[in-house]
Amino acid sequence: MSDSLLQDAPSTAAHPLPDWFRKNQKAAAARFDTLPMPTRRDESWRFSNLKAVDPQDFAPARPVAPELAAALLSRSHGLKSPAGSTVFANDRLLAHQLSPALAAQGVLWLPIEEALQSHGELLKGHLLKNTPLLGSDKFLALHQASLRAGSFLYVPKGVHIEAPLQTFHWVAGSGQAVFPHTLVVAEEGSSATVVDWFKSEGEARNLSIAANDLVVAKDAKVHYVSVQDWSRQSVSLHSNNTNVAAGGAALHLGLHLGGVYSRSESVSRLEGAGARSEMLAATVADGAQEFDQRTLQEHGSPDTYSDLLYKNALYDRAKTIVSGLIRVAPHAHRTDAYQKVRNLILSPDAEANSLPGLEILADQVRCSHGATTGEIDPDELFYMQSRGIRSTDAYRLITFGFLNEVLDRLPHEELRSQLQDALKARLRGH
Repeated sequence: MSDSLLQDAPSTAAHPLPDWFRKNQKAAAARFDTLPMPTRRDESWRFSNLKAVDPQDFAPARPVAPELAAALLSRSHGLKSPAGSTVFANDRLLAHQLSPALAAQGVLWLPIEEALQSHGELLKGHLLKNTPLLGSDKFLALHQASLRAGSFLYVPKGVHIEAPLQTFHWVAGSGQAVFPHTLVVAEEGSSATVVDWFKSEGEARNLSIAANDLVVAKDAKVHYVSVQDWSRQSVSLHSNNTNVAAGGAALHLGLHLGGVYSRSESVSRLEGAGARSEMLAATVADGAQEFDQRTLQEHGSPDTYSDLLYKNALYDRAKTIVSGLIRVAPHAHRTDAYQKVRNLILSPDAEANSLPGLEILADQVRCSHGATTGEIDPDELFYMQSRGIRSTDAYRLITFGFLNEVLDRLPHEELRSQLQDALKARLRGH
Protein backbone atom coordinates (compact mmCIF):
# COMPACT_ATOMS: atom_id res chain seq x y z
CA MET A 1 0.00 0.00 0.00
CA SER A 2 2.57 2.58 1.02
CA ASP A 3 4.90 1.58 -1.81
CA SER A 4 2.41 2.69 -4.46
CA LEU A 5 0.97 5.78 -2.80
CA LEU A 6 4.15 7.18 -1.31
CA GLN A 7 6.25 7.21 -4.45
CA ASP A 8 8.09 10.51 -4.71
CA ALA A 9 6.12 12.24 -7.44
CA PRO A 10 8.21 14.73 -9.43
CA SER A 11 7.49 18.31 -8.52
CA THR A 12 6.17 20.71 -11.15
CA ALA A 13 7.89 23.60 -9.37
CA ALA A 14 10.56 25.50 -11.28
CA HIS A 15 12.75 25.68 -8.16
CA PRO A 16 13.32 23.29 -5.27
CA LEU A 17 10.69 23.28 -2.56
CA PRO A 18 11.75 24.49 0.91
CA ASP A 19 13.76 22.11 3.09
CA TRP A 20 11.23 22.38 5.92
CA PHE A 21 8.43 21.27 3.58
CA ARG A 22 10.40 18.30 2.25
CA LYS A 23 11.32 17.35 5.82
CA ASN A 24 7.68 17.54 6.88
CA GLN A 25 6.65 15.38 3.95
CA LYS A 26 9.23 12.76 4.84
CA ALA A 27 8.05 12.72 8.46
CA ALA A 28 4.43 12.44 7.30
CA ALA A 29 5.30 9.46 5.09
CA ALA A 30 6.85 7.76 8.10
CA ARG A 31 3.72 8.47 10.16
CA PHE A 32 1.53 7.00 7.44
CA ASP A 33 3.58 3.81 7.44
CA THR A 34 3.58 3.59 11.25
CA LEU A 35 0.00 4.50 12.13
CA PRO A 36 -2.46 1.60 12.10
CA MET A 37 -5.58 1.63 9.99
CA PRO A 38 -8.55 2.70 12.12
CA THR A 39 -11.18 0.16 13.12
CA ARG A 40 -14.84 0.44 14.03
CA ARG A 41 -13.80 -0.06 17.65
CA ASP A 42 -12.41 3.48 17.50
CA GLU A 43 -15.10 5.88 18.68
CA SER A 44 -14.25 8.33 15.89
CA TRP A 45 -15.00 5.60 13.32
CA ARG A 46 -18.13 4.25 14.94
CA PHE A 47 -20.70 3.10 12.32
CA SER A 48 -18.20 3.74 9.47
CA ASN A 49 -17.67 1.44 6.50
CA LEU A 50 -13.91 1.08 6.81
CA LYS A 51 -13.68 -1.36 3.92
CA ALA A 52 -14.40 1.58 1.63
CA VAL A 53 -11.43 3.68 2.78
CA ASP A 54 -8.53 1.27 2.31
CA PRO A 55 -6.23 3.10 -0.16
CA GLN A 56 -4.28 0.03 -1.34
CA ASP A 57 -5.94 -0.10 -4.79
CA PHE A 58 -4.95 3.46 -5.75
CA ALA A 59 -1.78 5.04 -7.14
CA PRO A 60 -0.62 8.66 -7.52
CA ALA A 61 -2.59 10.34 -10.30
CA ARG A 62 -1.01 10.48 -13.74
CA PRO A 63 -1.07 13.64 -15.90
CA VAL A 64 -4.00 13.92 -18.27
CA ALA A 65 -3.51 14.11 -22.04
CA PRO A 66 -3.42 17.62 -23.55
CA GLU A 67 -6.73 17.17 -25.38
CA LEU A 68 -8.46 16.08 -22.17
CA ALA A 69 -6.89 18.97 -20.27
CA ALA A 70 -8.38 21.38 -22.81
CA ALA A 71 -11.79 19.72 -22.48
CA LEU A 72 -11.72 19.94 -18.68
CA LEU A 73 -10.76 23.61 -18.85
CA SER A 74 -13.76 24.30 -21.09
CA ARG A 75 -16.00 22.51 -18.57
CA SER A 76 -14.74 24.44 -15.55
CA HIS A 77 -17.78 26.67 -15.41
CA GLY A 78 -18.07 28.64 -12.22
CA LEU A 79 -18.70 32.24 -11.33
CA LYS A 80 -18.98 34.68 -14.22
CA SER A 81 -16.50 37.19 -12.78
CA PRO A 82 -14.46 35.56 -10.02
CA ALA A 83 -11.74 37.50 -8.23
CA GLY A 84 -9.42 34.63 -9.11
CA SER A 85 -9.66 31.17 -10.65
CA THR A 86 -7.47 28.06 -10.69
CA VAL A 87 -7.97 24.68 -12.37
CA PHE A 88 -6.21 21.39 -11.57
CA ALA A 89 -6.55 17.97 -13.21
CA ASN A 90 -5.05 14.93 -11.50
CA ASP A 91 -3.13 17.29 -9.20
CA ARG A 92 -1.52 19.18 -12.11
CA LEU A 93 -2.09 22.88 -12.72
CA LEU A 94 -4.01 23.69 -15.92
CA ALA A 95 -4.86 27.37 -15.49
CA HIS A 96 -4.54 30.19 -12.98
CA GLN A 97 -5.52 33.87 -12.83
CA LEU A 98 -6.03 36.69 -10.31
CA SER A 99 -7.57 40.12 -10.76
CA PRO A 100 -4.73 42.62 -11.36
CA ALA A 101 -6.46 45.12 -9.06
CA LEU A 102 -6.24 42.65 -6.17
CA ALA A 103 -2.62 41.79 -6.93
CA ALA A 104 -1.86 45.53 -6.71
CA GLN A 105 -3.32 45.53 -3.18
CA GLY A 106 -0.94 42.77 -2.11
CA VAL A 107 -3.36 39.86 -2.40
CA LEU A 108 -1.63 36.54 -3.10
CA TRP A 109 -3.55 33.83 -4.98
CA LEU A 110 -1.08 31.16 -6.00
CA PRO A 111 -0.82 27.44 -6.64
CA ILE A 112 0.62 25.96 -3.46
CA GLU A 113 3.80 24.70 -5.13
CA GLU A 114 4.54 28.18 -6.43
CA ALA A 115 3.68 29.76 -3.07
CA LEU A 116 6.07 27.39 -1.29
CA GLN A 117 8.91 28.70 -3.46
CA SER A 118 8.11 32.41 -3.28
CA HIS A 119 6.49 32.74 0.18
CA GLY A 120 7.67 29.64 2.00
CA GLU A 121 8.05 31.30 5.42
CA LEU A 122 4.48 32.58 5.29
CA LEU A 123 3.13 29.12 4.54
CA LYS A 124 5.37 27.51 7.13
CA GLY A 125 3.43 29.16 9.93
CA HIS A 126 0.03 27.92 8.76
CA LEU A 127 0.14 24.94 6.41
CA LEU A 128 -1.13 21.77 8.14
CA LYS A 129 -0.20 23.14 11.57
CA ASN A 130 -3.22 21.69 13.43
CA THR A 131 -3.12 18.27 15.03
CA PRO A 132 -5.85 15.96 13.63
CA LEU A 133 -8.57 15.50 16.24
CA LEU A 134 -11.36 13.53 14.57
CA GLY A 135 -9.78 10.22 13.60
CA SER A 136 -8.14 10.60 10.18
CA ASP A 137 -4.55 10.90 11.40
CA LYS A 138 -3.29 8.18 9.06
CA PHE A 139 -5.01 9.59 5.98
CA LEU A 140 -3.97 13.16 6.71
CA ALA A 141 -0.38 11.94 7.03
CA LEU A 142 -0.72 10.51 3.53
CA HIS A 143 -2.18 13.82 2.37
CA GLN A 144 0.76 15.77 3.76
CA ALA A 145 3.29 13.33 2.33
CA SER A 146 1.69 13.57 -1.13
CA LEU A 147 0.65 17.24 -1.21
CA ARG A 148 1.47 18.96 -4.50
CA ALA A 149 -1.75 20.62 -5.75
CA GLY A 150 -3.90 23.33 -4.27
CA SER A 151 -4.50 27.03 -3.82
CA PHE A 152 -3.03 29.56 -1.42
CA LEU A 153 -4.86 32.80 -0.67
CA TYR A 154 -3.30 35.58 1.40
CA VAL A 155 -5.41 38.66 2.10
CA PRO A 156 -3.48 41.61 3.60
CA LYS A 157 -4.74 43.64 6.53
CA GLY A 158 -7.90 45.60 5.77
CA VAL A 159 -8.36 44.31 2.21
CA HIS A 160 -11.89 43.21 1.27
CA ILE A 161 -12.35 40.89 -1.70
CA GLU A 162 -15.94 41.21 -2.90
CA ALA A 163 -16.12 38.46 -5.56
CA PRO A 164 -15.31 34.86 -4.60
CA LEU A 165 -12.16 33.04 -5.70
CA GLN A 166 -12.65 29.57 -7.13
CA THR A 167 -10.64 26.40 -7.67
CA PHE A 168 -11.62 23.36 -9.74
CA HIS A 169 -10.09 20.01 -8.87
CA TRP A 170 -10.69 17.36 -11.56
CA VAL A 171 -9.80 13.68 -11.45
CA ALA A 172 -9.73 11.56 -14.62
CA GLY A 173 -8.84 7.96 -15.30
CA SER A 174 -9.27 5.02 -12.96
CA GLY A 175 -7.51 4.13 -9.71
CA GLN A 176 -6.10 7.66 -9.35
CA ALA A 177 -5.31 9.22 -5.96
CA VAL A 178 -5.38 13.02 -5.61
CA PHE A 179 -4.56 15.23 -2.62
CA PRO A 180 -6.07 18.72 -3.05
CA HIS A 181 -5.33 21.43 -0.49
CA THR A 182 -6.56 24.96 0.16
CA LEU A 183 -4.85 27.40 2.52
CA VAL A 184 -6.49 30.75 3.30
CA VAL A 185 -4.77 33.35 5.49
CA ALA A 186 -6.92 36.44 6.12
CA GLU A 187 -5.11 39.17 8.03
CA GLU A 188 -6.71 41.60 10.48
CA GLY A 189 -9.90 43.25 9.25
CA SER A 190 -9.85 41.57 5.83
CA SER A 191 -12.49 39.43 4.12
CA ALA A 192 -12.75 36.85 1.32
CA THR A 193 -14.90 34.03 -0.06
CA VAL A 194 -13.34 30.88 -1.53
CA VAL A 195 -15.07 27.97 -3.28
CA ASP A 196 -13.59 24.58 -4.18
CA TRP A 197 -15.28 22.43 -6.83
CA PHE A 198 -14.36 18.72 -6.75
CA LYS A 199 -15.37 16.98 -9.99
CA SER A 200 -14.77 13.72 -11.86
CA GLU A 201 -14.34 13.05 -15.56
CA GLY A 202 -16.43 9.91 -16.05
CA GLU A 203 -17.62 7.40 -13.47
CA ALA A 204 -14.39 5.59 -12.58
CA ARG A 205 -13.36 4.76 -9.02
CA ASN A 206 -10.76 7.14 -7.60
CA LEU A 207 -9.54 8.41 -4.23
CA SER A 208 -9.38 11.96 -2.91
CA ILE A 209 -7.78 12.91 0.39
CA ALA A 210 -8.29 16.65 0.60
CA ALA A 211 -7.76 19.26 3.31
CA ASN A 212 -8.11 22.96 3.90
CA ASP A 213 -6.70 25.36 6.49
CA LEU A 214 -8.61 28.58 7.16
CA VAL A 215 -6.72 31.13 9.26
CA VAL A 216 -8.95 34.04 10.27
CA ALA A 217 -7.16 36.88 12.07
CA LYS A 218 -8.65 39.52 14.36
CA ASP A 219 -11.87 41.05 12.94
CA ALA A 220 -11.40 39.22 9.63
CA LYS A 221 -14.11 37.28 7.78
CA VAL A 222 -13.72 34.15 5.63
CA HIS A 223 -16.44 32.21 3.82
CA TYR A 224 -15.37 28.82 2.46
CA VAL A 225 -17.57 26.59 0.26
CA SER A 226 -16.79 23.02 -0.79
CA VAL A 227 -18.82 21.24 -3.50
CA GLN A 228 -18.03 17.51 -3.44
CA ASP A 229 -19.27 16.10 -6.74
CA TRP A 230 -16.88 13.20 -7.39
CA SER A 231 -18.02 10.16 -9.38
CA ARG A 232 -20.48 7.82 -7.71
CA GLN A 233 -17.74 5.17 -7.45
CA SER A 234 -15.14 7.37 -5.79
CA VAL A 235 -13.92 7.49 -2.19
CA SER A 236 -13.18 10.82 -0.53
CA LEU A 237 -11.91 12.05 2.81
CA HIS A 238 -12.01 15.82 3.28
CA SER A 239 -10.66 17.63 6.34
CA ASN A 240 -11.40 21.23 7.33
CA ASN A 241 -9.46 23.15 10.01
CA THR A 242 -10.65 26.65 10.89
CA ASN A 243 -8.89 28.94 13.38
CA VAL A 244 -10.66 32.17 14.29
CA ALA A 245 -9.05 34.98 16.31
CA ALA A 246 -10.80 37.65 18.39
CA GLY A 247 -13.67 39.32 16.56
CA GLY A 248 -13.19 37.15 13.48
CA ALA A 249 -15.93 35.23 11.67
CA ALA A 250 -15.78 32.07 9.57
CA LEU A 251 -18.43 30.24 7.55
CA HIS A 252 -17.76 26.76 6.20
CA LEU A 253 -20.41 25.23 3.91
CA GLY A 254 -20.19 21.77 2.37
CA LEU A 255 -22.50 20.55 -0.40
CA HIS A 256 -22.09 16.76 -0.53
CA LEU A 257 -23.32 15.04 -3.69
CA GLY A 258 -20.90 12.39 -5.02
CA GLY A 259 -18.83 9.41 -4.00
CA VAL A 260 -19.68 5.92 -2.85
CA TYR A 261 -18.11 6.71 0.52
CA SER A 262 -17.39 10.26 1.64
CA ARG A 263 -16.01 11.26 5.03
CA SER A 264 -15.74 14.89 6.07
CA GLU A 265 -14.10 16.15 9.24
CA SER A 266 -14.54 19.77 10.31
CA VAL A 267 -12.96 21.52 13.29
CA SER A 268 -13.61 25.14 14.27
CA ARG A 269 -11.25 26.57 16.88
CA LEU A 270 -12.49 29.83 18.40
CA GLU A 271 -9.37 31.41 19.84
CA GLY A 272 -10.32 34.96 20.87
CA ALA A 273 -13.18 36.88 22.43
CA GLY A 274 -15.95 37.57 19.93
CA ALA A 275 -14.85 34.87 17.47
CA ARG A 276 -17.70 33.33 15.46
CA SER A 277 -18.09 30.20 13.35
CA GLU A 278 -20.89 28.80 11.20
CA MET A 279 -20.58 25.14 10.16
CA LEU A 280 -23.06 24.14 7.46
CA ALA A 281 -23.66 21.08 5.29
CA ALA A 282 -26.31 19.83 2.87
CA THR A 283 -26.15 16.22 1.68
CA VAL A 284 -28.06 14.16 -0.89
CA ALA A 285 -27.50 10.42 -0.43
CA ASP A 286 -29.00 7.66 -2.57
CA GLY A 287 -28.21 4.18 -3.85
CA ALA A 288 -25.59 2.68 -1.54
CA GLN A 289 -23.85 5.99 -0.80
CA GLU A 290 -22.45 6.63 2.67
CA PHE A 291 -21.67 10.08 4.05
CA ASP A 292 -19.67 10.10 7.28
CA GLN A 293 -19.49 13.55 8.92
CA ARG A 294 -17.51 14.35 12.08
CA THR A 295 -17.35 17.80 13.67
CA LEU A 296 -15.84 19.66 16.61
CA GLN A 297 -16.73 23.14 17.83
CA GLU A 298 -13.77 24.07 20.05
CA HIS A 299 -14.42 27.12 22.24
CA GLY A 300 -11.10 28.19 23.71
CA SER A 301 -11.93 31.77 24.73
CA PRO A 302 -14.76 33.61 26.48
CA ASP A 303 -17.60 35.27 24.55
CA THR A 304 -17.40 33.07 21.46
CA TYR A 305 -20.19 31.83 19.21
CA SER A 306 -20.66 28.79 16.96
CA ASP A 307 -23.63 27.44 15.04
CA LEU A 308 -23.76 24.08 13.26
CA LEU A 309 -26.57 23.09 10.87
CA TYR A 310 -26.23 19.79 8.96
CA LYS A 311 -29.09 18.51 6.80
CA ASN A 312 -29.24 15.12 5.06
CA ALA A 313 -31.78 13.76 2.54
CA LEU A 314 -31.59 9.97 2.20
CA TYR A 315 -32.99 7.72 -0.53
CA ASP A 316 -32.75 3.98 -1.24
CA ARG A 317 -30.18 2.19 0.99
CA ALA A 318 -28.10 5.29 1.67
CA LYS A 319 -26.50 5.92 5.02
CA THR A 320 -25.37 9.04 6.87
CA ILE A 321 -23.44 9.55 10.08
CA VAL A 322 -23.14 12.88 11.87
CA SER A 323 -21.05 12.82 15.03
CA GLY A 324 -20.45 16.25 16.53
CA LEU A 325 -19.07 17.66 19.75
CA ILE A 326 -19.23 21.12 21.29
CA ARG A 327 -16.27 21.50 23.66
CA VAL A 328 -15.99 24.50 25.97
CA ALA A 329 -12.65 25.13 27.73
CA PRO A 330 -12.61 25.86 31.51
CA HIS A 331 -12.10 29.60 31.03
CA ALA A 332 -14.38 30.04 27.99
CA HIS A 333 -17.23 31.67 29.87
CA ARG A 334 -20.30 33.07 28.09
CA THR A 335 -19.91 30.67 25.20
CA ASP A 336 -22.92 30.58 22.87
CA ALA A 337 -22.98 27.36 20.81
CA TYR A 338 -25.57 25.42 18.83
CA GLN A 339 -25.58 22.10 17.01
CA LYS A 340 -28.53 20.99 14.90
CA VAL A 341 -28.76 17.88 12.69
CA ARG A 342 -31.83 17.17 10.55
CA ASN A 343 -32.37 13.98 8.55
CA LEU A 344 -35.10 13.55 5.92
CA ILE A 345 -35.77 9.85 5.28
CA LEU A 346 -37.16 9.12 1.80
CA SER A 347 -36.87 5.32 1.86
CA PRO A 348 -37.58 2.67 4.51
CA ASP A 349 -34.13 1.17 3.85
CA ALA A 350 -32.16 4.38 4.47
CA GLU A 351 -30.16 4.78 7.69
CA ALA A 352 -29.35 8.02 9.52
CA ASN A 353 -27.07 8.04 12.57
CA SER A 354 -26.76 11.20 14.68
CA LEU A 355 -24.41 11.47 17.66
CA PRO A 356 -24.43 15.01 19.10
CA GLY A 357 -22.44 15.76 22.24
CA LEU A 358 -21.44 18.45 24.74
CA GLU A 359 -18.33 18.81 26.89
CA ILE A 360 -18.70 21.95 29.00
CA LEU A 361 -16.01 22.97 31.49
CA ALA A 362 -17.02 26.63 32.00
CA ASP A 363 -19.80 28.59 33.67
CA GLN A 364 -22.37 30.99 32.20
CA VAL A 365 -22.66 29.22 28.87
CA ARG A 366 -25.55 28.67 26.50
CA CYS A 367 -25.06 25.44 24.56
CA SER A 368 -27.63 23.22 22.92
CA HIS A 369 -27.67 20.29 20.54
CA GLY A 370 -30.34 18.27 18.86
CA ALA A 371 -30.99 15.79 16.09
CA THR A 372 -34.22 14.83 14.34
CA THR A 373 -35.04 12.16 11.79
CA GLY A 374 -38.35 12.08 9.95
CA GLU A 375 -40.25 11.59 6.73
CA ILE A 376 -42.11 14.05 4.52
CA ASP A 377 -45.27 15.31 6.21
CA PRO A 378 -48.27 13.66 4.46
CA ASP A 379 -50.34 16.82 4.94
CA GLU A 380 -47.69 18.90 3.18
CA LEU A 381 -47.59 16.40 0.33
CA PHE A 382 -51.40 16.33 0.08
CA TYR A 383 -51.56 20.13 0.03
CA MET A 384 -49.20 20.30 -2.96
CA GLN A 385 -50.94 17.50 -4.84
CA SER A 386 -54.32 19.12 -4.28
CA ARG A 387 -52.99 22.11 -6.23
CA GLY A 388 -52.08 20.06 -9.25
CA ILE A 389 -48.44 19.25 -8.44
CA ARG A 390 -47.51 15.67 -9.34
CA SER A 391 -46.34 13.43 -6.50
CA THR A 392 -42.77 13.09 -7.80
CA ASP A 393 -42.47 16.85 -8.31
CA ALA A 394 -43.88 17.48 -4.83
CA TYR A 395 -41.33 15.16 -3.23
CA ARG A 396 -38.55 16.90 -5.13
CA LEU A 397 -39.72 20.39 -4.21
CA ILE A 398 -40.10 19.53 -0.54
CA THR A 399 -36.65 17.93 -0.44
CA PHE A 400 -35.09 20.93 -2.17
CA GLY A 401 -36.75 23.29 0.30
CA PHE A 402 -35.54 21.16 3.20
CA LEU A 403 -31.89 21.35 2.06
CA ASN A 404 -32.06 24.90 0.76
CA GLU A 405 -32.28 26.23 4.32
CA VAL A 406 -28.55 25.49 4.51
CA LEU A 407 -27.70 27.19 1.20
CA ASP A 408 -29.73 30.25 2.15
CA ARG A 409 -27.18 30.97 4.88
CA LEU A 410 -24.62 31.86 2.19
CA PRO A 411 -24.75 35.63 1.59
CA HIS A 412 -23.17 35.72 -1.91
CA GLU A 413 -26.11 35.63 -4.33
CA GLU A 414 -24.43 34.28 -7.48
CA LEU A 415 -22.58 31.55 -5.62
CA ARG A 416 -25.72 30.61 -3.71
CA SER A 417 -27.63 30.35 -7.01
CA GLN A 418 -24.95 28.05 -8.45
CA LEU A 419 -25.17 25.75 -5.44
CA GLN A 420 -28.95 25.68 -5.76
CA ASP A 421 -28.63 24.71 -9.43
CA ALA A 422 -26.21 21.90 -8.50
CA LEU A 423 -28.66 20.68 -5.85
CA LYS A 424 -31.60 20.75 -8.25
CA ALA A 425 -29.60 18.78 -10.83
CA ARG A 426 -28.75 16.19 -8.21
CA LEU A 427 -32.40 15.78 -7.21
CA ARG A 428 -33.61 15.17 -10.76
CA GLY A 429 -34.88 11.64 -11.20
CA HIS A 430 -36.10 11.35 -7.61
